[in-house]
Amino acid sequence: MSSHDGPVRPADDEHAPADPALANRWRALVVLSVALSMVVIDGTIVAVAIPDIIADLGLDLSAAQWVSASYAVVLAGLLLTAGRLGDRLGRRRLLVAGVVLFLAGSLLAAAADDGGTLIGGRLVQGLGAAAILPTTLSTVNATFRGKDRAAAFGVWGAVISGAAAIGPLLGGWLTTSFTWPWIFLVNLPVGAAVVVGAWLWVPETRARIDVPGLDVVGLLLSALGFGALVFGLIEGETLGWWTPQTDFAVLGATWPASAPVSPVPVLLALGLALLVGFVLWEHRRARARRSALLDLELFRLPTFRWGNVAAATVAVGEFGIIFVLPLFLVNVLALSTMSAGLVLAAMALGAFFAGASARHLAARIGAPLVVVVGLVLEVAGTAAVALVVSDTVAPWLLAAVLVVYGVGLGLASAQLTSTTLADVPPAESGQGSATQSTVRQVGSALGTAVVGSALAVLLASTVPSALDGSGLPSAQVDQLADATSGSAGGVISQLRDQGTGGDLGDQGPAVVDALSAGFADATQGALLVAGAFLVLGLLASLRVVAAARRTASVTR
Repeated sequence: MSSHDGPVRPADDEHAPADPALANRWRALVVLSVALSMVVIDGTIVAVAIPDIIADLGLDLSAAQWVSASYAVVLAGLLLTAGRLGDRLGRRRLLVAGVVLFLAGSLLAAAADDGGTLIGGRLVQGLGAAAILPTTLSTVNATFRGKDRAAAFGVWGAVISGAAAIGPLLGGWLTTSFTWPWIFLVNLPVGAAVVVGAWLWVPETRARIDVPGLDVVGLLLSALGFGALVFGLIEGETLGWWTPQTDFAVLGATWPASAPVSPVPVLLALGLALLVGFVLWEHRRARARRSALLDLELFRLPTFRWGNVAAATVAVGEFGIIFVLPLFLVNVLALSTMSAGLVLAAMALGAFFAGASARHLAARIGAPLVVVVGLVLEVAGTAAVALVVSDTVAPWLLAAVLVVYGVGLGLASAQLTSTTLADVPPAESGQGSATQSTVRQVGSALGTAVVGSALAVLLASTVPSALDGSGLPSAQVDQLADATSGSAGGVISQLRDQGTGGDLGDQGPAVVDALSAGFADATQGALLVAGAFLVLGLLASLRVVAAARRTASVTR
């Protein structure tokens, strides 16, 4: 018996091909794809607008990281639970409820006039997205059969990669043509169209639940564990990685700066302990034949196990890159938000091209090898970007290199889902899909946290080094270094606008050049950190290829 909410029974979850409810299945796929793209785009659309948001709301680097990471943390923490609720209550019903909640969060974020409100809106968006994402995939799985299912999954994978890549371009256009709140307001008409289309064309599907109970403890352990990890990584530079830098107040209690150790290592240890407890709890629930969020038995399948390792590590690298590059483009190269979006759109160009050809390439060499080829290109593209990054690099050169990265992104993303789920039994496909989606979101949250923290740590050394010989007092050098890190580079743009009329006088332009060089060096290091995670994903994908070949040889 399954260790989650129960196997998907054909009589309840799968329609016969002649079912009139499936007459509009291709229209339903369009609706589901639009809903999915809305969720995925919102994970990346914020990236290129972050410099404007920082300047408008006065955010520091850790708050800017939270604007991106809060969405992914909530999405990751609730995906598995939302998938189970969809099985129980009806997937179309949960999809519509999720869209309504997502739109409410979009309105809150658009109306924000401070960092806390904006992050709150992102949290509500994450709640809605957690309901939307698994229901789109499980509805596709329940609605399509045979060759149609393969085509539908191909569309789903292409939407994932293409939407993630086009987000920065859309964000740049909206922020430049209007204002940054429009990156959230644009969701309103799209979401309304999804609600109407869902009621018209998306069939209601659900699964028969044979295992009792809801895994509330598992939900709390996983959500708190992931939350503690991401919080520790993001706030490490502010609170101190080991020695406390400032007081930390939470729930009416204060962790004083005089404490022997910072709260950060404690939070990181607590997060790991909670996640270990989550795994043990899920194992216990399975043995007791109670419903569980995570079917640990699936990880006995080598393709599923290594596919998820690849998905997690690749997501860390990809979302780390998409967080760091806009800050560099706007603050160091002095590009407008729209111009930065156009540079990043090179990824979308490559991803769309690759996504369209990925299925044909998979038919020739197999989906696992397509993932490997894609990740090789991603690693090469990231290394090339890191190599050319400097405060004087031509934007067109960065765009050209990012096309290579985008091709790899399109190939890997389009085929990774089908590769990971290839050996998962049909009755467990919903659980397997939800698990992989969760793993991707965990990776995206950690990517923003890890690579953003790497940028902050590197800035603490590269900026003072770049200011050596400037003739400024050491206290002012430290102040500029802190301001550069705290503003995520925003102070560079401010000083550039002041020219020689600011507090630095005639030294202003020279200091701007030095800060730009220091930020470029830190960006280069942060990109290499992201690339290291992509290499780990590549190694995991090679294990997937080996496992797939062993499975194929056994079944011959």
